[in-house]
Amino acid sequence: MIAESAMAGETLKLAQKAAAQIASAQREEDLLANAVRQHARLVYRIAYSVLRNDAEAEDATQETFLRALRYGKKMAGVNDQKAWLARIAWRVAAERRKRVATAAAKTEEAGRTLVSSNHGADRILLENERNAALEQLVASLPSPLRDPLVLSTLEEIAPREVAAMLGISEAAVRSRSFRAREILRGKLLALAWARA
Repeated sequence: MIAESAMAGETLKLAQKAAAQIASAQREEDLLANAVRQHARLVYRIAYSVLRNDAEAEDATQETFLRALRYGKKMAGVNDQKAWLARIAWRVAAERRKRVATAAAKTEEAGRTLVSSNHGADRILLENERNAALEQLVASLPSPLRDPLVLSTLEEIAPREVAAMLGISEAAVRSRSFRAREILRGKLLALAWARA
């Protein structure tokens, strides 16, 4: 009789432990689902700002949330989920950019396909040239200036979050973004004078 009650008590403890683990797993899934709903666009924009490729950015977005799922228990204790996911997205995209650059060095990429719209072909061509020139100018900036500019200005992420992502101070983010804009302004003026 005592053995039976001890076994019943042990079975009850195991059942309670299993129920607690299931409840914990459900909370982690709910947290992740909520994070995906709230921050998927931000994560994609960060990935795209680094990779400049839709398919790669989508893959990086998925990988970001897979990493967040892997660290699900950590997510519950995160104070600023948006900044936490932004840092993960930045790291994932930077890793992918390195892999893509290595692969691109081995093979040449196919040209981009023009997407038809209501605009004439001349206008689309001019816009594509202007965008390509601007992307080249931004890409030519040194990384310490380019990254804060892209994140704070183009992606509209708060300087505090950019500082946390890059491991620098808010003042450095503002200063570097300002210097990057000044350099771009000078280069754009030089291009305009050269064409005129």
